[in-house]
Amino acid sequence: MRPSPLFLGLLAITVAGAVLTLFGDPESPIDDPVVIAGTVLFVLGGWAVSLCLHEFGHAVVAYKGGDYAVKARGYLTLDIRHYTDPIMSLVLPLVLLAFGGIPLPGGAVWINHHALRNKRVESLVSLAGPVSNLVLGALLSLSVLLFQPPAGLAAALSYLALLQILAFVLNILPVPGLDGWGVIEPWMSYQAQQFGAKARPWAPLVLFAVLLAFPAIAAIFFDLSYTVFGLVGGEPLWAGLGQGTFMFWR
Repeated sequence: MRPSPLFLGLLAITVAGAVLTLFGDPESPIDDPVVIAGTVLFVLGGWAVSLCLHEFGHAVVAYKGGDYAVKARGYLTLDIRHYTDPIMSLVLPLVLLAFGGIPLPGGAVWINHHALRNKRVESLVSLAGPVSNLVLGALLSLSVLLFQPPAGLAAALSYLALLQILAFVLNILPVPGLDGWGVIEPWMSYQAQQFGAKARPWAPLVLFAVLLAFPAIAAIFFDLSYTVFGLVGGEPLWAGLGQGTFMFWR
């Protein structure tokens, strides 16, 4: 389970972005070009790292639960190339993040559910991905709370933490195609499972369209996410500053 060089490279980019945020103007760090560049590197690199951890979470639980083929497919290497799908991993997540502020861990791992030992393991495999986002969001939030870094870094850390919590809340929804559905699917009737299989390709797209088109529904989603963000120690003010720095073009 040695991390791939590519994953380590993504980690290095993320660290480099964090370091850059420390060299901005202390009087106005949020508007400083160096801080902006560092924030963009940190958030994009950190998001790629979190995508790898999300999919690795699915794979490692599946491996321990009986699907040993995930090792041969390279899912245990944290190599992002094994997790990516051109639309779900790159295009759709970037569009949602840029225009709607809604993050989506868009990786893809193929799990042989017939090889898993029981329904409980199937549920845990689906749950492992969102839990990785929740844990990472909590760790990033607590790092700001405990170490009180300079403003530029605190904002970047908080915004990435918020993205993790948004991804957790989004993915845990019981919608076909999302992990929340996968958690409960093993316990459903055959007819419900068949419905989920047919709805899986388009149900998430409908959900995202609803979130973008209906502000009242989006408000409920974001209110819930910010509640969870607060429970893990997140600071909305820092996250807002980080979002403004990351989306400097808006």
